[in-house]
Amino acid sequence: MFHADLALARRIELAEAANARGCTPGVVTLDIGGGLAVFAGPESPLTLAVGIGLSGPILMSELDRLEHFFRSRGAPVNIDLCPLADPGLLPVLAGRGYRIQDWNNVLVAELAGREPQNTPRAVPAISPESGAVWARAVGEGFFEQSQLTDDELNIGRAIFAMPGSHCYLAFSESGDPAGGAALAIHNGLATLFADGIMARFRRQGLHRELIAARLNDACTRGCDLATASVQPGSTSQRNYERAGFRVAYTKAVMAG
Repeated sequence: MFHADLALARRIELAEAANARGCTPGVVTLDIGGGLAVFAGPESPLTLAVGIGLSGPILMSELDRLEHFFRSRGAPVNIDLCPLADPGLLPVLAGRGYRIQDWNNVLVAELAGREPQNTPRAVPAISPESGAVWARAVGEGFFEQSQLTDDELNIGRAIFAMPGSHCYLAFSESGDPAGGAALAIHNGLATLFADGIMARFRRQGLHRELIAARLNDACTRGCDLATASVQPGSTSQRNYERAGFRVAYTKAVMAG
């Protein structure tokens, strides 16, 4: 049984930081406040700070550096704030004008003893050709539109090319690409992310198969825990909970 304590939070956030660091060759990062600031483009959802404050108090000078890192590149300052971070950080951020912009539930599942599941419609995407299909399928599911900009497609392309990432495509009964998802492994922790199902293919069980396919591989690769981040109360959260996940903690996305 896992405990939602500081040790678990550090393990999850460090894995997220490792994934963010490798998300694209052009990414710029800054080790700061015990965490990592990531710049992947001014409007990229990958541009944020993760894991700060989990190693103790943060100096004002470090926050100055963090803000300069983003603002000097024309990006907003977004901080994924873990509730197990140093308790003095939240009032400091509030005093600097930060506000809560969004919430994310961090889910965790234990993998010991998990039986493999049959996932005929969710398969690994490993060829260069499938990378383009994967980026479009996930992009259409995430952005909920069929017309995608190059910047939006580049997010998927970067994840597909990320060292250590394992990507999966979901196909409809007629054989059409219907969505996709990704898996990254760091020190025995499987991070499930980049889930996206095209709107016209939802409610067909494809997301549950994508979850199961990644958990099958995580078990095969010797992972003891799996984690995913979702919008609270979302369909994605329900699908993950059906697969054995439960909420470990809730993060606030702080915008400054």
